[in-house]
Amino acid sequence: QVQFVESGGGLVQPGGSLRLSCAASKTILSISTMGWYRQAPGKQRELVAIARSGGRTNYADSVKGRFTISRDSAKNTVYLQMNSLKPEDTAVYYCNAVTPQGDYWGRGTQVTVSS
Repeated sequence: QVQFVESGGGLVQPGGSLRLSCAASKTILSISTMGWYRQAPGKQRELVAIARSGGRTNYADSVKGRFTISRDSAKNTVYLQMNSLKPEDTAVYYCNAVTPQGDYWGRGTQVTVSS
């Protein structure tokens, strides 16, 4: 059973930066899309950013210009560089991988932006 494990979350002050990573526990072929979602308390899970296999990326309007997604397809790893963090970015961040066998989700990593 393949698992995806996130790391890099934590507590940061407004305006600060964090870099999230998500890696698969073993090699998976044919991952078409890898991405990041987040869920704040009392809210639904929402898309943050996705990176498609051809290199195209998409971002939520709320993070455009502040967050950057990248992936290393050879390592089945996806990253999320988060700059200029705001308190409203506080959430549990989940990575996602889309394959012909179905979707895989990590367990999440907490990001808290607070002074």
